[in-house]
Amino acid sequence: MQQVMAKISLGRIRKNARLLRARAGVPLLAVVKDDAYGHGAAAVAHALHGIAAGFCVATVREGASLRIAGIQEDILVLAPPLDKEDALRLRAYELTGTVSSPRSLRLAAEAGFLCHLAVNTGMNRYGVPPAQAGRQARRAKALGVSLTGVYSHLWAPAEEAVRRQQFVLFRRAAEEVRAVFPCALCHLAATGGILAGREYCLDAVRPGIGLYGYLPAGFEGALPVQPAARIYASVSHACARVGEGAGYQRAGKGSRFYTLRLGYGDGFFRADGRGGVLCMDARVCAGGARIGERRLVLNDFTRYAREHGTTEYEVLLRTLQGTEKEYDG
Repeated sequence: MQQVMAKISLGRIRKNARLLRARAGVPLLAVVKDDAYGHGAAAVAHALHGIAAGFCVATVREGASLRIAGIQEDILVLAPPLDKEDALRLRAYELTGTVSSPRSLRLAAEAGFLCHLAVNTGMNRYGVPPAQAGRQARRAKALGVSLTGVYSHLWAPAEEAVRRQQFVLFRRAAEEVRAVFPCALCHLAATGGILAGREYCLDAVRPGIGLYGYLPAGFEGALPVQPAARIYASVSHACARVGEGAGYQRAGKGSRFYTLRLGYGDGFFRADGRGGVLCMDARVCAGGARIGERRLVLNDFTRYAREHGTTEYEVLLRTLQGTEKEYDG
């Protein structure tokens, strides 16, 4: 197989989800945005049937894809709709939208989709200011919009002073929303919030990275989650050394070379220096190999992220998206 291949353990994802749910003590809204961090959103969502109460995605398109794949649970779209087309598709696919401004509230009123109100408690990504949450809830009521939830997001869950400040702001805002919509689901914690303590878990939690076997900075080792993905590449060529080159660089020692069908076009960092010279679509390595054999090229995403000054989130997305998936468990 020429395509880079990822082996995904759905059994580990289920186990991780159960660990997170047990720690939180409330229902799970599993985050499967960006194709479940590269692991395959439809496969992960089906695997979490009966464990997750619902799912969170980034865009209407992602939510629609899950509906087409047969996912029946509630799906919350975290990015607010930008136009009438987004709004109508939210309703058509029975997705729950996010309201984060007067504009998105108007779209919800016009299209008639269910929605959660996002509150900006300090991340400054989405949401109405906390002081305006009650006003927006009352306006939603007047427009005939059904707010079925209210949420925010902890931007630095490992920093106690920061998360406490956000928590206080959110609780006040949520109380004002619930004065208008008493049954609104309140949710604040993602993986880091779950690990920070049950008081942050409220009515539901939205774990993302923890499902896939990694924990946010500051919570390393706090829960025995297991990484779910490994990446393999096939040997596409093997030869005796000719001349002085290895890819586009001067070769070091070695009398034989082989080529893995994997390159920086597959999301790997060009300067990774992990046993070969990386080209756009190939890695030239010193040593012997058999054409067609499959070799493990990445299973420690934390180490790889640290080597390149980034996070597991980025490395998972860079390297898993576009891979051929093989699922087990």
